[in-house]
Amino acid sequence: MWGTMRVCLDLTPALLNTAGTGRYVRELAKALVALGHEDQLSFFCVDPEGDAGAGTKGPVRRKTIRCSKRWWSAVAALSSCLGIPMDRFVGEADVFHATWHLLPRLRAPASIMTLYDLSFALFPETHLRVLRWSSNALVPRFLGACDRIIAISESTKRDAVRLYGIPEEKIVVTHLAAEDRFRPADPDRVTEVRSRFGLPPRFLLYVGTIEPRKNLDVLLGALSHLKEQGRETPLVVAGKLGWLYDGFLAKIRSLGLESLVLLPGFVPDDDLPALYTAAEAFVYPSIYEGFGIPVLEAMGCGTPVLCSDVSSLPEVAGDGGILLPPGDPAAWAEAIARVTEGPALRGELRERGFRQAARFRWEETAKRTWEVYRATHPRR
Repeated sequence: MWGTMRVCLDLTPALLNTAGTGRYVRELAKALVALGHEDQLSFFCVDPEGDAGAGTKGPVRRKTIRCSKRWWSAVAALSSCLGIPMDRFVGEADVFHATWHLLPRLRAPASIMTLYDLSFALFPETHLRVLRWSSNALVPRFLGACDRIIAISESTKRDAVRLYGIPEEKIVVTHLAAEDRFRPADPDRVTEVRSRFGLPPRFLLYVGTIEPRKNLDVLLGALSHLKEQGRETPLVVAGKLGWLYDGFLAKIRSLGLESLVLLPGFVPDDDLPALYTAAEAFVYPSIYEGFGIPVLEAMGCGTPVLCSDVSSLPEVAGDGGILLPPGDPAAWAEAIARVTEGPALRGELRERGFRQAARFRWEETAKRTWEVYRATHPRR
């Protein structure tokens, strides 16, 4: 038997809104609070503005370190390498949950680390040199130092076991989910969003950062194939420019696709359900994903999904979408043509997508995560 468990969750990615990582931490925090564990839960935050209330609201205690993410990353990494405990920064806790590939050295709390993906090791050419170097140097150290690892997919777990020899029993998989608001949008809302972003009547949609790992060049190849067949199919790439994107922009020009590829930039979360609903199909050709939440978001909105058949994507998409090899533009072109020109197939994919998306719920993610906390409690 053991007493009340005190859990400290690192809320920092939610405060800094770091793409999918931020969404995971925000939704996990809300779901953990909804389970009724407010008295056992606290949040740790690194926030240069000192506004720790920006991530989630409610009665949960917060410990805020007012500094930049870069400064904290350097200090936490040094603490791990030099063996200097940083318990006083985290506050009183029995279990500390690190959520952004950074684990400070801790003496008292047991530690859990969420592992999203290992793309820096498997596809180093898709990352900036400094990130590649730091991740390869530090992430294996952190994975070895923590008491348990939460992987967001079976694919990520397999990669960690294969690359670093981590015992399988140390890793627990907790799948993610789409937020409840990703449902078919009201027609008036779709019309308003379509008008505001200047979208064509029919289009394909990609949502995510523009970076090499997302493999957007294969979509350009597919569009070029379709254009040669007299099928001009617009593609909306909704996401901010990430890194190493010059080649993608140059290829748009070299293939003469400027009129077919729309780049609205970052689209606010509130507009995404309407954007998904407006699209004829969602296309996601990534060469590697730790999970791939946009696949479930699109399915939840009733949008047919075409995605790669590698890494975690078959695990997430199941039979709810069409799976394609990420290196075959001709196969993508053929599948896009079948979906955009086949109303019966679109209807079938819509229904299959609804069923697949319903299998993933943040409540289940939170319950499974809390079970990991209990199993890791040092006085269990």
